[in-house]
Amino acid sequence: MLRPSNALAALVLFGVLAAPALAGGSGEKAPQFTEDFLNDAEVLAMGQEIWADQCQFCHGKNAYPGKAPKLKPRKYTPEFVYKRVTKGFKGMPAWEDVYSDEERMSVAAWVMNKDFSN
Repeated sequence: MLRPSNALAALVLFGVLAAPALAGGSGEKAPQFTEDFLNDAEVLAMGQEIWADQCQFCHGKNAYPGKAPKLKPRKYTPEFVYKRVTKGFKGMPAWEDVYSDEERMSVAAWVMNKDFSN
């Protein structure tokens, strides 16, 4: 028979161990968007190229007008953009099986960059 204190300890341990699975993650850590990464010329060039090749067809050349909703980068974080690019949202497809982690991160960096027109 579990004592109340042992039951509480068991619940806490379960919560710690199960948290990544319950959060819908595979235990992967979220990418780290450092200032150096967000301002790296090669990263931005890759993100801009992917945007031009893939994203602008729905979002428009400069994020508007397009058939997809207007983007509002000033209201976003790089992590938010990365998650949407990775997992998709509503009518937007997920790109995690198409682009590498670094490529998806570069798209997020490009969308968040001051040179990205909105």
